[in-house]
Amino acid sequence: MLKKSRSARSATCTLTFALPAHTVDGPVSVVGTFNAWTPGEHVLRRRSNGTVSASVTVPAGSQVRFRYLGPQGLWFDDADADEITPDGSVVLV
Repeated sequence: MLKKSRSARSATCTLTFALPAHTVDGPVSVVGTFNAWTPGEHVLRRRSNGTVSASVTVPAGSQVRFRYLGPQGLWFDDADADEITPDGSVVLV
């Protein structure tokens, strides 16, 4: 699940990456163009609403590429992305 929150007074957008907690078995991080594809920099944290999530702030009007990195080095994409390519998920903000 992806949530885009754009500030009316700012040239930025907050992207929240979330997965149902019951589908995650171990640490998962979101890795992409916003963190130079650095694993472990944005680890999804358990929330009281039954999800695990992490948020990042990116320039409004940008294109963000990302993937999730799960246990044992398993990479996976987000079905809610604007596009899924061989290089990962794409979201337009």
